[in-house]
Amino acid sequence: MAEEAPSELLSRRHQMFPLLSDAEMDRMRRFGTLQTHAPGARLITAGEPGPGLFVVLAGVVAVSQRDGMGHVTPIVQHSRGHFMGEVGALSGKPSLVDGIAQGDVEVLLLLPSQLRALIIAEADLGERLVRALILRRVALIEAGASGPVLIGEPGSADLMRLQSFLRRNGEPYQVIDAGTDADATALMEQSGAAPGEPLVVCPDGTVLVNPAEDALARCIGMVDTAAHDELFDVAVVGAGPAGLSTAVYAASEGLRVVVLDCRAYGGQAGASARIENYLGFPTGISGQALAGRAYVQAQKFGAEMLIPAEVQSLDCSRSGPDRELAVRLSDGRRLRARTVVIASGARYRRPDVPRLQEFEGRGIWYWASALEATLCARTEVVLVGGGNSAGQAAVFLSQHAARVHMLVRGPSLAASMSRYLIDRIEATSNIELRPHTALTALHGRAADGLAGVRWRNRLDDTEEERPVRNVFLFVGADPEIGWLGGCQIELDAHGFVRTGSDVNAPDADDRPASLESSIAGVFAVGDVRSGSVKRVGGAIGEGAAAVAQIHRYLAAQA
Repeated sequence: MAEEAPSELLSRRHQMFPLLSDAEMDRMRRFGTLQTHAPGARLITAGEPGPGLFVVLAGVVAVSQRDGMGHVTPIVQHSRGHFMGEVGALSGKPSLVDGIAQGDVEVLLLLPSQLRALIIAEADLGERLVRALILRRVALIEAGASGPVLIGEPGSADLMRLQSFLRRNGEPYQVIDAGTDADATALMEQSGAAPGEPLVVCPDGTVLVNPAEDALARCIGMVDTAAHDELFDVAVVGAGPAGLSTAVYAASEGLRVVVLDCRAYGGQAGASARIENYLGFPTGISGQALAGRAYVQAQKFGAEMLIPAEVQSLDCSRSGPDRELAVRLSDGRRLRARTVVIASGARYRRPDVPRLQEFEGRGIWYWASALEATLCARTEVVLVGGGNSAGQAAVFLSQHAARVHMLVRGPSLAASMSRYLIDRIEATSNIELRPHTALTALHGRAADGLAGVRWRNRLDDTEEERPVRNVFLFVGADPEIGWLGGCQIELDAHGFVRTGSDVNAPDADDRPASLESSIAGVFAVGDVRSGSVKRVGGAIGEGAAAVAQIHRYLAAQA
């Protein structure tokens, strides 16, 4: 196996940096604009919006990673037949690298819209380009030498919060331990950061002290600040599997689509370590990888992605000139759309355990990613929940923790978990299933993090305490519907959105389509919908099915 590694690495690099033939470059010319640049000119600058994809026709362009602290790492030199860009080129997001002309350079610039048109029109060439763009973004993330620099105490709550936000959004970053790096220590002192507060150094050199996620997003250019006064055909609220599926199918069929999410793409599924029962992936796929592919795919077809962007309310009055629906954002913007898809999902429920909120981010977690797994190495952890997400997390954590205590309220996992996961858990020696058991108490000082827990067996009323520092909660689900309050959309007894035959329509002829809510033109898909199966495959299927119903609705309004 050791002899195969070099060829595998060579193949991966060949896919990352393919060489275009003269014929392929000629086919690309009709999509772009010729440019010339003098020696030393910056074609792209880390931290600044990228103009698109550059194809080098003559000369050499040097590409390097640069972080906010001035550290530069060379990556590659592009000559004739190579192209410069990564996934951000599809949407004009800020560049993650510098590209500097090493002499006189002639290039073909494809703006994001032109690049997307090329990818659709030239399928074979487009496939190679998209694969290279994705692999380059992955390599930048793995290298950790570009993007913002996070300085702080490894494992601290706020540093973990910022890392999780960037990781879930597929943004590269690097972490520096403030206690072991002299320059970082000096910067911490100069900034006046309090003990335990992390610093963020953005690519442009801006320094933030323990920023909120939206402030970090603005600093690295993630936030879309355009007014977006245009009329969209579809506004999708929520970028989990259901929302991304809706975006891919709607945009690929020519509809103008905007997708909004307050934090990251992927939803709850994005935090799944491995999904093994999704069609077409016999070896399984991580939720982040699945969501990342869908995110790129939606942009490939032209969907606008506003992430992070918090939706404050939905205006169903249709008082505008086009009788449109309106989505109001917390930053004051108002987006207009002919239809709206509610794909805002559900959040895990907080169990009724004293002091729970004190330890959130300090030992209490609602997802299990590689970040949290590093904190659990060779220690005991507790996981509460009996659904598929809980099972996937238990199996993943068992690879890092000394023991996983899995607490479930019922007698077994049979009623709530897929059989393959039950078999996997039963075969894993360091997962200990504790049926009829509930978490009852948390111990420790909030400033220092969780120090211990207590649970109770409801059958024999016995209690047990353990010095556990990390607890993972995958308990129930509450729908994310706070933004729907002003629309009077019909909900079921648990707050999930009713659709189709579940809607109380006065006349059978007025009954909405199967995924349409009680408000005409407003659809619901995925976990937020009443009666949905709460599975990734089901969510993706609903997103695709909703697009057909949207087409019928729009045709009826024409």
